[in-house]
Amino acid sequence: MRSGVVYQMEVPHREPVRIRGYEFGNERGARACAIVGSMRGNEVQQAFICARLVALLANLEHEHMISADKNVLVIPCANPFSMNVQQRFWPMDRTDINRSFPGDESGEATERIAAALMRVAQTYEHGIQLCSFNQQGDFLPHVRIMRQGPISGKSAELACDFGFPYIMTREPSPFDKSTLNYTWQQNGTHAFSVYSRATDRIDKGSAHTVTDAVLRFLLARGVLDPAARGLAVQTATSSLLGEDELVDLRTRRSAGFLITTVRVGDRVRKGQKLAQVLDAFDTHVLETLQAPVDGRVFFMRTDSLVQQHMVVLRIAPKA
Repeated sequence: MRSGVVYQMEVPHREPVRIRGYEFGNERGARACAIVGSMRGNEVQQAFICARLVALLANLEHEHMISADKNVLVIPCANPFSMNVQQRFWPMDRTDINRSFPGDESGEATERIAAALMRVAQTYEHGIQLCSFNQQGDFLPHVRIMRQGPISGKSAELACDFGFPYIMTREPSPFDKSTLNYTWQQNGTHAFSVYSRATDRIDKGSAHTVTDAVLRFLLARGVLDPAARGLAVQTATSSLLGEDELVDLRTRRSAGFLITTVRVGDRVRKGQKLAQVLDAFDTHVLETLQAPVDGRVFFMRTDSLVQQHMVVLRIAPKA
């Protein structure tokens, strides 16, 4: 293992911000995969998963189980300043590193960080970003592909090697065009956004799930020895699902306490009772939410209180 500073920035009244990277395998080998963890200050789970990967890859390298002609880079945290002061975005101006790509070496702080990350990460054939989910609640760990550029079809095929039950695909919006994933694909890197079940706390179960998935992917790319950790190349079929195919289950005109009767991952039948909204003053049932289709619970809101017209569950329809 070789570690070093990917980028250093001076900030007022504090120690310099140092973004560290950890490199495994042959320094001059084929640049197989770059893995980027937290870019926001509350992405504790994402930093934890990358830190676990650093420890596991160091052990595998010590046991000579990393290919002699491959190179892997792990950057556990690209925003240590925000994490240290417990701010989600860059504290000085509230900007988001993952909305600053491809970056600008002479621009604002987040643009300079994005440019430094891009300068290193774009040299790799595959890129994995540990992301936080954009909706508050519980969901199945999964991998997402942006349908952008001529390589996205091949990226979707490669995503099967993670072994997640679902590979989500989506069309990029203008909002996405300044993200790491989009910029990676623009530059010819097969880019994957991997989602765990938590953000600002450590969820060990889903952290292990994602860690094993990343190691399976590296195994399939020829980075790891087949004997590594007893992992097998994924042979089960992952379901390819467009984000617009998820079926939303919303409250109608009711607001109150939310009581759910299913868990994320449960298979449900059309018409099955999944949740109820209770009156906040006497708990009588205001609304019963039923499954609109056969499928599997992909996302579930975990708030105890819900408002009108709020997405409570998202169902992955049965193929």
